[in-house]
Amino acid sequence: MREEKKILVKEVLQHIGKSEYLYVVHFNRLTVADVAVLRRGLAKENAEYHVVKNSILRCSVKEAQLPALAKELTVGATAIVSGGESAPAVAKALTQFIGDPENENKLAIKGGFFMGRSISAETVLTLSKLPSLNVLRAQVLSLMQVSMRQLLTVFNATAQGFVRLLVAYQEKNQ
Repeated sequence: MREEKKILVKEVLQHIGKSEYLYVVHFNRLTVADVAVLRRGLAKENAEYHVVKNSILRCSVKEAQLPALAKELTVGATAIVSGGESAPAVAKALTQFIGDPENENKLAIKGGFFMGRSISAETVLTLSKLPSLNVLRAQVLSLMQVSMRQLLTVFNATAQGFVRLLVAYQEKNQ
């Protein structure tokens, strides 16, 4: 492998290592202004957008010991999105850009990787529909609170029943 290619592979490996996910996208007719808007949206989630040569991406994925890329992921103009702490939030930022009527057919999600596994474009779209991490935490805490309240009600019901039995027994004996 040529020295220039090794440097590029190393750079892509750094991007892959920034987060637990890597989204592979196809771009078509994106202007500099479009890319600036996309990068601003991704920057809110601390994510980055980088155009990558397909052969460099394949070598980087292989060196990162990720599952092999499907051939359709490395066809055409390819870019990667990585970084940021929340994979669903970054997927949401991507789908918002794609959903804008001005950006119709300019960007398409091909697939990617999430926690070391290969994922499809549909999975990325599903991730984008998940609530934020803070909302998920709040939902789990509320479920735990409801469960604890129900458990305490059951324990109290047993104790209350026993106390009622003692009171009834005492009234009977008087």
